Amino acid sequence: MARRRIVDEPTSRLAIWARRCAFFSLAATVLAIVIVRSGLLEIEPALATLAAALVMAGFAVVLAFGAFIVIWRQGVAGLGYSLAALAIGAALLAYPGYLASRAYLLPAINDITTDATDPPRFDAIARLRPRGTVEYAGPAAAQQQRRAYPDIEPLNVAATPQLAYEAVLGVVNKRKWRVVVDRPPQPGRRDGQIEAVARTPVMGFRDDVVVRVRATPDGARIDARSASRYGRHDLGANAARLKSLLEDTEEAAGRIVERRPAPAPARPQQPAAPARR
Repeated sequence: MARRRIVDEPTSRLAIWARRCAFFSLAATVLAIVIVRSGLLEIEPALATLAAALVMAGFAVVLAFGAFIVIWRQGVAGLGYSLAALAIGAALLAYPGYLASRAYLLPAINDITTDATDPPRFDAIARLRPRGTVEYAGPAAAQQQRRAYPDIEPLNVAATPQLAYEAVLGVVNKRKWRVVVDRPPQPGRRDGQIEAVARTPVMGFRDDVVVRVRATPDGARIDARSASRYGRHDLGANAARLKSLLEDTEEAAGRIVERRPAPAPARPQQPAAPARR
């Protein structure tokens, strides 16, 4: 009985290179994230590495589609390689694609505040920010902010400035932001102020936040400002951060007020007994 010779089907070289490019882009993306989050290098090399990784991911997707055509026409192997390259490339490009759509729809601003007339100022954090990014951008940015984020407004709470300050600080600590300034309010002398550094979820970019607590006749007013350190466009991250911060602070202030016992009413003073002669 004659033996059959098993001949391996040739593998599409496009599929092989598609998978190689996809894995290379994945490794470069992870490396860029590690560089930014750990602070090992300056942010510019990390962004350049990330941009190169995304370009490579797009190239891997193009090669994968080319491999599909070759596999269909010539009947060669490599379908698994092509599918892996397509899946990795699409996964890496999905989030940047979403961010690109937001960049198209939202204004190119990176400094958001609840009070554009008298924005909270960065004091201690000012030395951590790049030159020229400490002061608020001005009326033009405020106008763009009002059109894009009309719900970013000051928060007024029916609580004392100290209770409002404690509510804000509790929310900041719960989010594990790095607190740089922790200055309680002293009504009549100074406003309460909190300066903290927040990190973006994926890349870990550092954004700076300052919160001001000011006494009002009915309680306290809370203003906040969130600004990115780098880039001209924050893709809506700072507005989303402030909105979430103020919503959580309002809930926390309400809980604190409910837990604190109401002050006991003052006892009426008894009239003094007439002195005997």
